[in-house]
Amino acid sequence: MGRRLFCQLSPTAYRISVEKNRMQRRLKDMVTKKAFAKQKGQPLPVTIYHHGSLIRRTLGNVDPCLQENKATNLAIAAPQISHILICPGETFSFWKLVGNTTAKKGYREGLVLKGGHSDSGIGGGMCQFTNLIHWMVLHSDLEIVEHHHHDEFDLFPDFGRQVPFGTGTSIFYNYLDYRFYNGTDRTYQLVVTVDAAYLRGELRCSESVEFSYHIEAEKEKFVREDGIVYRAGEVYRSKVDKKTGETVEKQLLRKNHARVMYDTTGLEIEET
Repeated sequence: MGRRLFCQLSPTAYRISVEKNRMQRRLKDMVTKKAFAKQKGQPLPVTIYHHGSLIRRTLGNVDPCLQENKATNLAIAAPQISHILICPGETFSFWKLVGNTTAKKGYREGLVLKGGHSDSGIGGGMCQFTNLIHWMVLHSDLEIVEHHHHDEFDLFPDFGRQVPFGTGTSIFYNYLDYRFYNGTDRTYQLVVTVDAAYLRGELRCSESVEFSYHIEAEKEKFVREDGIVYRAGEVYRSKVDKKTGETVEKQLLRKNHARVMYDTTGLEIEET
């Protein structure tokens, strides 16, 4: 057994490690002096992309109460993000806008993912929020500058999956953030709402854009390696000229190799 990290020694050591990381992030942001998006405005005229993310999904044997609480958490966070303007030269930071998701603010115990398994925690469900934002940003020329993954594990069987596996996000206040940068000469905007069933988002812009983007999964399969089943595949992004319809660039975004953590009975598995 390997040597344990300081944060693994006790709950107190864990809290100390978390506070240390949070302080380091605050100091780093102070030193770098980034211009963070903080101004809101009326909806911009051009819709670049829109998407709806189902709030209550079938996720193995996850307690349905956590799904209900997630809906509450998303509804609290959405107004902090909605209508934010990302002007040229500005960086969007999820945590800079939402802040710490504490019980004092009304956040409840929701689903969180930790080290290859599901758990619960105050404010759980925010990953779904950044998943939505990330998916929309992938369909634009905005530059993703901070993106963490938790896709080394495939935790739940597919149920109504709308986006390719491997395009999710992992966040933790405040040092695991989701950030993107607007290096264009246009202003962008996120508009987000929560209704009875969906977290809905729009990525809007001050003017029309020249290119559209399409995300596709290729070579998806389940493979067994040394008795362990993995989910494999590749995710690509194509840049398309809107006038000609021609693909001008195809970029590999992710190579997936995620350990499957659920019952694989009934799956078509390739033996290696």
